[in-house]
Amino acid sequence: MSDLIIVAFPDEATAFAAAEALVLLQKQYLIEMEDVVVVTRDEAGKVTLNQSINLTTGGAIGGGIWGTLIGILFLNPLVGAAVGAGAGALAGKFSDIGIDDKFLRDVGSSLDKGGAAVGMLIRKITTDKVLERLEPFREKGRVIHTSLSHEAEAGLKKFLEKVPPMQWPQDQLGGGRK
Repeated sequence: MSDLIIVAFPDEATAFAAAEALVLLQKQYLIEMEDVVVVTRDEAGKVTLNQSINLTTGGAIGGGIWGTLIGILFLNPLVGAAVGAGAGALAGKFSDIGIDDKFLRDVGSSLDKGGAAVGMLIRKITTDKVLERLEPFREKGRVIHTSLSHEAEAGLKKFLEKVPPMQWPQDQLGGGRK
C-alpha cells in the first residue's frame, strides 16, 4: 500500500527543489514513488499541476510504435503510426495515474498566492537516509496531508515545520499571517 504525503512550501523554487531531490533519491533507490507532483498557485490565484509523468507524450510515443507495427501488417506503416500516435495521445490525456488531479487542484486552491506544494505517493522509503539527505528542507515546509500513521506524521512534522513562537497563532494555509 502506498502513502500519500503533501507538503506546502512558501514558494515555487523550494517546492521544485524538494521534488528534484526526491527524484534523485529515487534514482539512488532510497525511496520508491508512484507519483510526485508540484502544485503551484500564482499571484493571480491560478493553480497549475506540474506532473512528473507526461501521459500525453508517453501515450503518443507508445501509440506511434504500436501503430507502426500494425501499419506494417497492413502495408501502410505511416498511416498506422499517425493513427496510433493520435489515439495514444488522446488516451494519455484522459488517463490519470497516481494522485487524483481534482484533489491536487483543491490543495492548490488552498495555498497562499505564490505558494506551492509537493504531493508524493510513496511505496517504500528508507526513512533515516531520506531525511538525512533532505536536510536542506528542514523547517521550510508544512505537512498539510498524509496517510501516514500518527507517529510517522509527527516525526515528519517535527522535521519539516518550524515551531511557532508562543502566543502567535499557527499560520494557516491559505490565510496565514503576512
